[in-house]
Amino acid sequence: MKIVVDMNLCESHGQCVFAAPGVFSFDDDDTLVYEPNPDDAAREAVTKAAAVCPVRAITITPDAS
Repeated sequence: MKIVVDMNLCESHGQCVFAAPGVFSFDDDDTLVYEPNPDDAAREAVTKAAAVCPVRAITITPDAS
């Protein structure tokens, strides 16, 4: 899977960080950082993170392969 976060929409609510802390986090400047190609083991948490994002800034797409 591939994750894209629209940083123009993201308001740093942090719901994704709570839902999938192994994939999403904040850096020292409180800017969201994320792993764009997480393991399949994170699929459920990433799907939840996208669902709980209040501004729907997270898009998940399947791998191209």
